[in-house]
Amino acid sequence: MKKIDKIGYNIGTLLSIDSILKFAKKIEEKENTDSLWVPESWGREAFVSLGALSQVTKRVRLGTAIISIHSRTPATVAMGVSTLDILSNQRTVLGLGVSTPALVENWHGIKFDNPIEKLREYIQCIKLVMKGSKVNFEGKYYKINNFKISFKPPREDLPIYTAAINKKMIDLSCEFANGILLYLRPKYELPEIVKYIKDKLTLKSSSRNREKRFEICCAFITAISDKNPEKARLRAAKTLAFYIAVGKYYNTFLRQNGFNIEVQNIAEEYQRNGISNIHTFVSDKMLNSLTISGTREDCRKSLREFTESGISLPIIQINPVGTDPENSIRELISTF
Repeated sequence: MKKIDKIGYNIGTLLSIDSILKFAKKIEEKENTDSLWVPESWGREAFVSLGALSQVTKRVRLGTAIISIHSRTPATVAMGVSTLDILSNQRTVLGLGVSTPALVENWHGIKFDNPIEKLREYIQCIKLVMKGSKVNFEGKYYKINNFKISFKPPREDLPIYTAAINKKMIDLSCEFANGILLYLRPKYELPEIVKYIKDKLTLKSSSRNREKRFEICCAFITAISDKNPEKARLRAAKTLAFYIAVGKYYNTFLRQNGFNIEVQNIAEEYQRNGISNIHTFVSDKMLNSLTISGTREDCRKSLREFTESGISLPIIQINPVGTDPENSIRELISTF
């Protein structure tokens, strides 16, 4: 089977820092490795993690996938991403998202409202700060008064990608961002949304140059084991069920896109008994449509099917199988 030309890797939340650094060194040696991505929720901080990765890699791009706009001011993010761009010799990609009401309100203590309008202003502020000149911005949600960053950011046009689920957020991404980060898109639906994005980009410009520059990324929950493929599928099912249980937008989107019964059962079990058994309600159809899991050959085939949708960059989200993460890393590296 033909090798995928370009792959990103999301380190997820289940690997130790030591394992992450070892993985980064090894995966960069593969010619088709494009980028490493760090998520952020209520665990490890993204910029610190990427700063460490910048020192053990030389070539691959380093991205946040994603940080919440509710966790920092736009000016703080502009300082952080500019600093990382210095450390990484201009390999940084800034991935932003609005997160979920549960995280924003219960973890950060901030009211979750008007996410699209806030994200629009947030991106505008960051782009102004990155110019390195004095900024005055008077928005409804964010304000900067006659200030500028104290050093010249390496790149005024550092790429900003946005996480998007519904079409309003996708439209905003096409208008203001350099790329989009998709997640939990059913295999049958992915070609439709890729076409929608490309059509939207074409409408925004008289030429196709913006479409060519705009990157359509999609991350996939991935768990691999030749020795025990069912254990890999179980690991993927647990991760998938978790995102459905805690992610309001993913919950709603998947209800509307072929998995209403599964989502309903997961939500009800989560409310009754917590997280322990919610994965038992993930059907085979759901698992096969949304994740990459099983043997190495199963995973190669599944990745090929997903990339046929027209996405620019598939991103493998790492979910180690069993108690030996080093073995999981070796299997992952040898698969793609």
